[in-house]
Order: sequence, then structure tokens, then C-alpha cells
Amino acid sequence: MIALPPYADLLGLRIDGADDGAPVLLMPFHDDVIGRPGFLHGGAIGGLLEMAAIAALQCAFSDGDRPRIKPITVTVDYMRGGRDHDTRAVGAITRLGNRIANIEATAWQDDRARPIAVARMNILLVR
Repeated sequence: MIALPPYADLLGLRIDGADDGAPVLLMPFHDDVIGRPGFLHGGAIGGLLEMAAIAALQCAFSDGDRPRIKPITVTVDYMRGGRDHDTRAVGAITRLGNRIANIEATAWQDDRARPIAVARMNILLVR
């Protein structure tokens, strides 16, 4: 069972399946994630990507072995505007060490092959 930070509740995130063992998160379009009319706010997209990365990392550990997670760096590449549709994101661990994890998260709307944003995160694992 994964426990997302409270910010996930503000975004309205829920788990919508899995991809290679990592949960796919779904963010429905609603008033709290609107930027300019008809588009997602960039911060909501960034938050969704961060939550997807955290969820993927939590799934890599058993409940008793789960370290505290402290983001070191987060880099988000915005590729196209997020429209007024549901948005999905999933994280993929690219390196998992004893103290550092590197994760890439991708967000998309209608077509996974056309992401709206991608994030790379370096995370400190505190055991």
C-alpha cells in the first residue's frame, strides 16, 4: 500500500492501474488545477509528476523497509499545454542506490506517446 503526501489529495489524484509495477496516477481536470482558462496549471502538472515518482519509489520497497524520501532536485520539461482533460502520470526508477534514487516521470492525456511533460528527480533515501 502506498501513502502519497497530502498534496495528492488537493490535486484529486487516484491510482488508475499499474505499469511495470509502478502505479499510474490519474488527475481529473477540476477547478483546483486550472491555470489559464481551459488549461492545467504548470504547478499541478509538476505536482502530479512528483507524486508519480514518489509512488513508483514507494512500490520498490516493502512497507517495513521503506525509507524517508527527500527530493534533491526536480527538473520538469513542459512539452505541450495540458488541456481540460484527465491527465495520467507514471514514474520509472532509472537508478536505485542505497542513498540516492533517480526517477523519471511522464505525464500524458489522450496519447501516452505524446507526453505533456516529463520530470527527472534525484531523491535522497533516509534509512
